[in-house]
Amino acid sequence: MKYIVSYKSHHQHFIDIEIIVDSVSDKLRIEFSAWRPGRYELGNFTKNVRNWGAFDAKGNPLQYVKLNKDLWEVSTNKAKTVHIKYSYYAAELNAGSTFVDDKQLYMNPVNCCMYVPDRMNEAVTMDLLLPEKYEVATSMKTDKPVKQGDRYAHTLHAAGFEELADSPFIASPTLQHNMFVMDGIEFNLWIQGECKPDWAKIINDFFIFINEQVNMMKGCPVKEYHFLFHAMPYKFHHGVEHLASTVIAMGPTYNLMKEDLYNNLLGISCHELFHSWNIKTIRPVEMYPYDYTKENYSRLGYVYEGITTYYGDYLLYRSGVFNEFEYLKAVQNEFQKHFDNYGRFSLGVADSSFDTWLDGYVSGIPHRKVSIYTEGCMLAFIIDMFIRKHTGNKKSLDDVMRTLYENAKNGKPYSEQDYRDIVEKVAGASPSDIFDNYINKAADLAKPLHEALAYIGLGLLTSSSKKHFEKYWGMKATEEHGGYKVTIVAPDSPAEMAGICANDEVTMINGHTFKGNFNDWCTFYNQEEVTLTVVSDHIKREVKIKAITGKEFYKNFHVIKLRDANLEQQAAYRIWCNRDF
Repeated sequence: MKYIVSYKSHHQHFIDIEIIVDSVSDKLRIEFSAWRPGRYELGNFTKNVRNWGAFDAKGNPLQYVKLNKDLWEVSTNKAKTVHIKYSYYAAELNAGSTFVDDKQLYMNPVNCCMYVPDRMNEAVTMDLLLPEKYEVATSMKTDKPVKQGDRYAHTLHAAGFEELADSPFIASPTLQHNMFVMDGIEFNLWIQGECKPDWAKIINDFFIFINEQVNMMKGCPVKEYHFLFHAMPYKFHHGVEHLASTVIAMGPTYNLMKEDLYNNLLGISCHELFHSWNIKTIRPVEMYPYDYTKENYSRLGYVYEGITTYYGDYLLYRSGVFNEFEYLKAVQNEFQKHFDNYGRFSLGVADSSFDTWLDGYVSGIPHRKVSIYTEGCMLAFIIDMFIRKHTGNKKSLDDVMRTLYENAKNGKPYSEQDYRDIVEKVAGASPSDIFDNYINKAADLAKPLHEALAYIGLGLLTSSSKKHFEKYWGMKATEEHGGYKVTIVAPDSPAEMAGICANDEVTMINGHTFKGNFNDWCTFYNQEEVTLTVVSDHIKREVKIKAITGKEFYKNFHVIKLRDANLEQQAAYRIWCNRDF
């Protein structure tokens, strides 16, 4: 199969795609993916397609029928070669999308490239017809460009559709590139967008955490890896993993080398690289192989996303890239999200993993579910400490991941029971309490978190929220358009009893409007009953609200070192993170 990709009017954001399929029979079935790996929800990419048509080698139209939203069947009329042509709307720029403008052609082929279901393992080529001076950042093998009229043809090669689908690219004349080689593995860093990278710092930090990952896993799944960065001019944070590459979109670009955003860049880069092992190579049985036609339900999101989230920050700390403050700040963020989410009492992380296909990437209805990233991260830490405790610090979660990786290299995916069995074998003790009471059941993680932290001399402290409406009224809100939009309301809180709901907008307090000083007004009235003006679905109403004496909501959580940590705890800490206590 051959793909030809071109575009005429970049400002209209349409990409023209032609697919040439040889050696066809009387009927040709050709299909779009219904989703993209790394995003466990249906994508419905065909909504971006127009002017779909099938033709023979002479350009004569062929009859076809659409069998479902993603699948076409072409009657070839004895033609031996079929040409499929269509335009794909590419106006969204994120780490998993396809986009074209006057500065770049960026493509995730899984979004916009069709495939023949019974020929997915055949080698494919893709010709990109690009303006002069464009270069291509991708993990696919690329030929030297050849001039064709006013364009240059860049030919990309993939061993089959799965490699093509898993190999995004950025084509642009303004790409910034650097690279280094570590243990024979080539690591490339590409930046698209206006940016002033400090390459010396970036390469130094990336080399350190990559070396930590490769040494931990005792090998790398690929011999060449590409980080593709979109430097965005506004606040943005998104990454998508692939076997031999990752796309990461971060912004605002002018802050990229400043501490907070740069640390976020390191965190997401370490996370996405670890996915090269954990999900791209180590796969649950439900995704081995991927079925691109429908949902790939799995209860193991706490492994493929949760463990990756844990290692994303932990390996930066263990390798010395993050200092203690930077690491604990990242950890506390996950703890805060867990304890702020009352969904932890409604649906366990395994069930929430299954339901990512339902509403996993939006907040959904209040208090319904938990995050496989947040809960999975903390459960990974709990299991890591469980193993270390029962083996006298001789084994850890590292050993579990290496076992899964060795199995994966031998073509063996893992089931829920497999993961549980490996944890038990490595620990030499039954993890039933963790799996039965915290993974497969809705539960607050406070107890196992306190125990896990204490094993390495750490503690979890709470403090009152500095926001009056969080502390006393039990609601979280963000400033929007002069008012405050309620994001979530705690059960049995004054806000809930007053009838305030998520998505309500608070516009006045006791008749006073506010501009960024809502909390100041709340503090001013303190424990008094006040009247809030609330707008919901364009309907204005007034509600009365008063704090409950002696009761607080939405506390802040802090991870600290215990001052009275004993020598055993301090030793466990040093072994865990390669740092002095």
